[in-house]
Amino acid sequence: MRTPDWVEHVVWWQVYPLGFSGAEKSARHTSDDADRRHTDGGDPAPAPRGLTQLVEWLDYIVEMGASGLALGPVFASETHGYDTTDYYRIDPRFGTDADFDELIRQAHARGIRVLLDGVFNHTGRSFSPFSQALEQGPGAPTADWFSFSWPDIWVPGTEPGYKDFEGHHHLVALNHEQPAVVDFVAGVMKHWLRRGADGWRLDAAYAVPSSFWAGVLDDVRSEFPEAYFVGEYIHGDYPEDVRAGHLNSVTQYELWKAIWSSLAEANFYELTAALERHNSFLDTFVPLTFIGNHDVTRIASRLAPSGRLAHALVLLFTLPGTPVIYYGDEQGYRGIKEDRAGGDDDIRPAFPASPADLSAVGQPLYTLHRELIGLRRRNHWVHASRTRVHTLNNEQLLYEVHDAGQALFVAMNLEDTSVTLELPAAARELLAGAGGLDIPGGSLTLPPKGWAILGLADA
Repeated sequence: MRTPDWVEHVVWWQVYPLGFSGAEKSARHTSDDADRRHTDGGDPAPAPRGLTQLVEWLDYIVEMGASGLALGPVFASETHGYDTTDYYRIDPRFGTDADFDELIRQAHARGIRVLLDGVFNHTGRSFSPFSQALEQGPGAPTADWFSFSWPDIWVPGTEPGYKDFEGHHHLVALNHEQPAVVDFVAGVMKHWLRRGADGWRLDAAYAVPSSFWAGVLDDVRSEFPEAYFVGEYIHGDYPEDVRAGHLNSVTQYELWKAIWSSLAEANFYELTAALERHNSFLDTFVPLTFIGNHDVTRIASRLAPSGRLAHALVLLFTLPGTPVIYYGDEQGYRGIKEDRAGGDDDIRPAFPASPADLSAVGQPLYTLHRELIGLRRRNHWVHASRTRVHTLNNEQLLYEVHDAGQALFVAMNLEDTSVTLELPAAARELLAGAGGLDIPGGSLTLPPKGWAILGLADA
């Protein structure tokens, strides 16, 4: 599918709103507290600050050089946002419809695009069509929305078995073969695009039949041809997933893993293999690239102790793709993903009320983000370019990013000692990083754990 032209220029800042705003873990707790205050005649509950708080961070996004805000789930849900209960209502734990409209207005006034997170593989148990089916039985008008296993003789109050998401019984899988579900999801997407959203991230897209996405997106694009749709895929045949689902892009988990792993283990051969695959993907689509998100251990936790964190940022902003920064990564936030209840909390923290409240400790890394994003946006052609490797060993890498007579050269050293690399003849201008450039000698000396980005002469 044709990708909208504006995507070539976008750099996303991804936020998990429930964590960002410090919202209650459960919607039930929020409503119970409000009911208790009302009954006791106490003070009214404080207004939620999530979406209004985000308005305070829009200038921060612009100052960093980013131009997109990718939101995690914002719709009413039971707990973590991925158990949606009402797709047409903003979660009251962090805002209202009016707050959403104001965030969109303020973002667009600054040239910031907004991407929403659509959880359309599964719902929460409190989703009203599911509740209706449980109450009314197999004859309910929404019974076909889900994959139930009804008993031979059903009596009210008897709960049938049903398909869920990867064994999480509180996440009810939708029946994507049901035309009513196709119409419902398309209607939700169009509703929020009409309210000003610019596109959708499709959660757990890999668990949904591609034919479902194709039908939904063809419908939505008939009204919103400039909307952007990216599916969450962990592994598999990315190009075929894009083609069959009529998607614009998918999440590039293969490259994410190769970046942090090759740097942590000093094995640039792993990264080079991933870059070959990345080049092949670009023949079909431009992947969504990232080094952190709401589901994985923070990149600073993986790499900062090794002194190789900056290298990951350089890779993110000089490789082809549509780059995403996970909120807090630009400040060096740390967090470990754990496989347990509450194991995501450490990587989805609350943020201060405004940028003025940030610690100064993260300023150097934020400054590096600004520098690299600025270089990327001045070379926006990198978005759909290709790469070729010139120098490769475990601890040194020199690669070229090129497209239609334009090129950048990126050199990296993971050793604790300086190294000298031979440069391609076209690499003539040091654009960023540190290195002793010897143009007549055609070489570059990198300091210990150093990196450099070079351009063509007069580029």
